[in-house]
Amino acid sequence: MNRYQSPALKEDKQTTLEEHKPLGKHIIADFFDSENLDDLEFVKQTLTAAASAAKATILGSKFHKFSPQGVTGYLLLAESHISIHTWPEYGYAAIDVFTCGNMDPMPAFLLMKEEFKSKSFKTIEIMRGL
Repeated sequence: MNRYQSPALKEDKQTTLEEHKPLGKHIIADFFDSENLDDLEFVKQTLTAAASAAKATILGSKFHKFSPQGVTGYLLLAESHISIHTWPEYGYAAIDVFTCGNMDPMPAFLLMKEEFKSKSFKTIEIMRGL
């Protein structure tokens, strides 16, 4: 077995990268010059709307408002998760959208970018399970 093969994926024959589809897609994003990052209810509503945009199933959630500022939270999805951690004093949010199967995380990302009025962003998209 070479270093790119996983024992968990091995069946009767060896699985190669070319034969295996990704198990999930993961978008890691940095939002800059963003708004409403200190509003706990707005953050909750935005992540919930993002999950809906991706057609995800919400299993649970946890959010926390920091003092003097900042919000952290996540949605546990049947398809994985969406999370956020904010630094309102810098207009910055760290966003994580991981979906498995054929679900596309991009609609969730785009909705959050729009709702937080992010003037700029950086993203990394990772194909998981290869």
